[in-house]
Order: sequence, then structure tokens, then C-alpha cells
Amino acid sequence: MGKQINTPDLVVKVEKSGVRFNAWDTNGVKRTSEITTGARKKAFAGNYLLGRFMNKAGKHYWRRWDGEVVDNTPPAVSSVEVPNQHAEVLNFIHSSYTLKPKSLVMSELKWKYLIRSAVRGKNIMMTGPAGCGKTMAAKSVVNSLDRPDFYFNLGATQDPRATLIGNVHYNSKTGTYFSESLFVKAIQTPNAVILLDELTRAHPDAWNILMTVLDYGQRYLRLDEQDGQGTVKVAEGVTFVATANIGNEYTATRQLDKALMDRFTIVEMDVLNDVEEHGLLEYMFPHVDGKLLKNVATIAHMTRVEANNETARISSGISTRTSVEMAGLLYDGFGLEESANVCVYPQYDATGGVDSERTFVKQIVQKFIDDGSSDDLFSEDEIQEAV
Repeated sequence: MGKQINTPDLVVKVEKSGVRFNAWDTNGVKRTSEITTGARKKAFAGNYLLGRFMNKAGKHYWRRWDGEVVDNTPPAVSSVEVPNQHAEVLNFIHSSYTLKPKSLVMSELKWKYLIRSAVRGKNIMMTGPAGCGKTMAAKSVVNSLDRPDFYFNLGATQDPRATLIGNVHYNSKTGTYFSESLFVKAIQTPNAVILLDELTRAHPDAWNILMTVLDYGQRYLRLDEQDGQGTVKVAEGVTFVATANIGNEYTATRQLDKALMDRFTIVEMDVLNDVEEHGLLEYMFPHVDGKLLKNVATIAHMTRVEANNETARISSGISTRTSVEMAGLLYDGFGLEESANVCVYPQYDATGGVDSERTFVKQIVQKFIDDGSSDDLFSEDEIQEAV
């Protein structure tokens, strides 16, 4: 009987980011904290992989691995014979987490659900608070599928009919003529992925136009019938991915029509906790002091917790997008307080002086300023306004 080769259940590659040596597994999960610094440094210097093994006591340990990267996921057991085409689809869906960008923090389950919905031609709506990564997730799906893609920001559209249908023009020689929009071309492109950004900011006329387009039983767009054209059918395999901010705290947004929402598969983006946000910022800005990045993540988390309280003193928390902007300012040499001054405080109402939303956020930030000084916590105008 031949000797059994012990294979690892996980394999990581070590990458150097500034002075740090980070370990990433094949699913893009960071495993740095599980491996000693010395082992990571040696693996990077020797340009070899590290494998995770289990000893007789059932404890994991890491050592050099020179073999192949083996997929140890047990095969799915089914009493029904899976057709080859279906098997290929299943394989793509359940191995797709490796396609997710590391800068997009999203659970494996939700990512696979998102990919599965796109592969099956579902209309997808990404929901969640502003700045949580909805548009990034939608664009990541487009990149993962390697299909023709089109982007429409409906929140910035002043004329929904012109954007989604087209315009009637006048030519002095030929008279009036109808010019179709890019959207008409998009829906006639087989297997296209069409991103409808900021759907909740769109004019209700846009929703009415999209009703038949998104309905699986209809799937057509009604044109202006100036030149005898009636409707345009949506091509085979077209997938629509929309993003939406749902909630009363978002100004300039509208409550979506229930009939329109029913035409979508909803994928809710999670709000990152402070640990997840810190990890994201460290990945994006490896050369910035980790303590400073942790402070940014903690400040953002504290504002979100406060905003969700029944007696909240602020209307909304700092978004992940704003946290990333703060970290970018730190990378470019700005201080923590300077970063907050230019990209956080302007988002909060200053009315009320020392009792204002802005002052409350300043108090949170001040806890993390190294010098501990509170002399500049309130401006003279704020103090006078509160008196």
C-alpha cells in the first residue's frame, strides 16, 4: 500500500504590502492573523505557498506547500442526474467567489446569489445605504460575466423618455424623424447586462416606461409611434441590474412602486462593521498607519450606531465611501482632524451650534485626535449660536 499524501485544506499566497506580509487564500479571504509573521516573511522571501494542515489532535498548523492547489470541496450529492450544461452553470456559480474583487466586502452566500441571479437572467435590485458598495457590486457582476454591458444613471436623467426611448428631431430637408436611444440598442443586444443606477432617484415616468421591459411575461419597450414603430422586444438573455437607496433618510429619492419592485430579485448589501471596514481600509491603503485606519473605521461605526438609536442625535452614519475618502486623505498626508473637516463635517447640519449634528460628530472624532485638545472643538460662531 502506497504512502498517503497529506494535502492541505487551505492554501495561501503571501503578498507584501508596505511593511506588512499579508496572506490570501484562493477565495480572496485574508488569513494573515492565522499565520506567524516569521512564516509569512519566509514564504514571501522563498516565493512559495503555505498550506493549512491538521494534526492528530485536530489542531490546524501551517507549513510550506509545493504541491498543486487542490479543491477539497466535497462534490454535491444529488439523486437526479445533472445535465452537462447545468453542471457547468453550477460550477461557475459555486466557484465564482474567486471573481469577487478583494475591495468589495460581501459574504460568499450573497455574492453567489448575485451571480446566480445574473446567470439565470433575473432582474436584480441592489439595495442598501448610500456608499455601501451597491454600484461597485453591480459593476463587479458585469465584469465577472464577460458579457456586453451598458450603464444608465437614471438619477441624473432629466428626460426619461429621451434616455429610455429616444427623441423626435427635425431636418429641414427630410422633415421630422425619430432617433432611438442607446437604451433601445442595449435591450436588443443578446445576453447584455444593463445597469440601471440610482433607480430610486429616477422620475416616475422612467418607472412607467420600464414596467413592460422588466415584466417577464412581456419584455418589450413601447416606442413613440411617430414612424409606425410600435414596440421593441427585449433580446434573449438580457439581465437588468438596478441600484436603489431605500429609506426615508435619503433626500431626492422616491418610494418605489410595489409593482416595479416585484419585478426584481432583491439583494441587500450589508453595512460593514468596524472590523470589516478596518480590514477593507488596510487592504486599500496598506501604507497608512493601521491605528489611524482603525480610528477611521471606529468613528464611522460609532456614527452608524448612533443614527440607528431611537433617540439619535444624527440622521445618518458615515458611509463606507466616506471612510475610504478619509483614508485616502490620510494616505496623501492629511491629518485625521483635517480629513474629517473636509469630507465628514460638511455632511452634517450645523444648525443649533453646540447641539447640532455637526458638533456631535466633531465630539466623536475628537476622541481619536492624538493631542487630545478640545480647544478647537467648537467654533466661535457655534458657541454664540448656542448661547
